Amino acid sequence: MSGHSKWATTKHKKAAIDAKRGKLWAKLIKNIEIAAKMGGPDPAGNPTLFDAIQKAKKTSVPKDNIDRAVKRGGGLDGGGVDYTTIMYEVYGPQGVALLVECLTDNKNRAAMEVRTAVTRNGGTMADPGSVSRLFERKGVVVVQKSQEGKDVSEDDVLEATLDAGAEEVKDLDEVWEVQSEAADVVAVRTALQEAGIDYDSADVLFVASMDIPVGEASVAEKVMRLVDAVDDLDDVQNVFSNADIPDEVLESVDA
Repeated sequence: MSGHSKWATTKHKKAAIDAKRGKLWAKLIKNIEIAAKMGGPDPAGNPTLFDAIQKAKKTSVPKDNIDRAVKRGGGLDGGGVDYTTIMYEVYGPQGVALLVECLTDNKNRAAMEVRTAVTRNGGTMADPGSVSRLFERKGVVVVQKSQEGKDVSEDDVLEATLDAGAEEVKDLDEVWEVQSEAADVVAVRTALQEAGIDYDSADVLFVASMDIPVGEASVAEKVMRLVDAVDDLDDVQNVFSNADIPDEVLESVDA
């Protein structure tokens, strides 16, 4: 498994914890609002909004919350939203690189909070371009291996998605992760649906092109502390890392 796979596994586990404490809901609602603002409030004609709503439903966000987010984003309630996407570039312990994606209505607040969280947790802000060049935008679709009493194999996923643009299928313990070019993510998730295979999420994410091995538990713990501190900020939507942390080290950190 590549470093991205191990990192993604960690992020999936963290997402489950975030969902339990409700933090993930706020991020999902923001995604719905932005998608509705950018592409209109009709999911049938707005694939980004469709995926944002599906992701929110799978995380048990109440239907009323989703509907209100669509109306706010689409300007159907007489109001509207005005969020800006900002990317911050960070270096952590042992040269680990982080891309921090913010969605905010106050750029000054977001910048101050990110900088404070980074410096207090052993990281440094990086020059623009120094970190982003280490990542590629990819379509990432996550598929549960066990679905309604049937097992979904790697061959099942490949057969369904290869012609739609899938480049690689990664094994992340309980799920398959299908990577494609960013422009093909909608085609990949549509191909899965047509093959009768459900998907957990379909996103365009930043995937590390070069991993940094982190073999010491003490360093891994510092990396995870930095990631958690930044990820817990209200304006932060995603944190992407090129940390390659072996499973046994992750387990010792989690213990």
